[in-house]
Amino acid sequence: MEFMSAKDTEKLVDFITTRHDAGKAAKPFLKWAGGKGQLIKNIEKYYPFSCAEITKYAEPFVGGGAVLFDVLNKHDINEVYINDINPDLINAYRIIRDDINGLIAKLSVMQEEYQSAGTEQRKELYSAQRLRFNEIKASPKPATDVERAALIIFLNKSCFNGLYRVNRKGMFNVPIGAYKKPLICDENNLRAVSDKLRNVRIVCGDYKDSAEFIDKHTFVYFDPPYRPLTDTASFTAYSENQFNDEKQIELADFAGKISKRGAKVLISNSDPKNADSSDDFFDKLYSSYRIERVEAARMINCNSEARGKIKELLISNY
Repeated sequence: MEFMSAKDTEKLVDFITTRHDAGKAAKPFLKWAGGKGQLIKNIEKYYPFSCAEITKYAEPFVGGGAVLFDVLNKHDINEVYINDINPDLINAYRIIRDDINGLIAKLSVMQEEYQSAGTEQRKELYSAQRLRFNEIKASPKPATDVERAALIIFLNKSCFNGLYRVNRKGMFNVPIGAYKKPLICDENNLRAVSDKLRNVRIVCGDYKDSAEFIDKHTFVYFDPPYRPLTDTASFTAYSENQFNDEKQIELADFAGKISKRGAKVLISNSDPKNADSSDDFFDKLYSSYRIERVEAARMINCNSEARGKIKELLISNY
């Protein structure tokens, strides 16, 4: 397998540094389980930015950022706060914001190597990059944050179904995908994302840490790990941390506290009634809120026959 020389890489960095695609609409740079792209039309109806008092936006479970980028594309917000518990994801957001040229240079090399490789070479390359990614996750300071960000994007674009999944030890374990020519370095979108993130506060931690940012001028969108519809449907793609019913109740309590401050709150979750019409878990938990049931497509299920239209919940305090 041929690798780009240091001289060629240097030329590539010089070339990409002269390009700038700011001002373009940004879209999620990763495919993320539970992404809200298909529900944007439903969610945007809840945007309260026509109210002059709402000048801030917070998304404490940002994930792939479909709603975040929709908000940033359509509205001028004074202050934006995003958070996620996944350190690899948040590192990628920060690197895209702070070192876009370095990231694009790294991804361009990865893309060239991968797309020019044969099937067996691709398998070897993918396995090596996955191993490197897990080595970084297991060690304190084994690599630059640029390499770490490039690896999560590379794996997301080349792995099976664009799935981010980790085992109980927190190690990425998704096999290679069968894409013929994956767009590993989507430079135009990455630059657009970088531009949109320029003044965004990016945090990695517990969603409750957002309390210090949230006030009566804030629109808060919560997209937590969904409550499983069945006992066997527990999908822990985001991290090794569990988000059980106790955690769902804690989130409802937190939403109640910031609601008392005057914040506009919107929460999405699964509808238990898809599996059991008598399951009123969220109806009781958010009895004082407005609850709307919207249709969505189930995109991730090992059983293809179980994929299809289901109901999801949009819960708001206004």
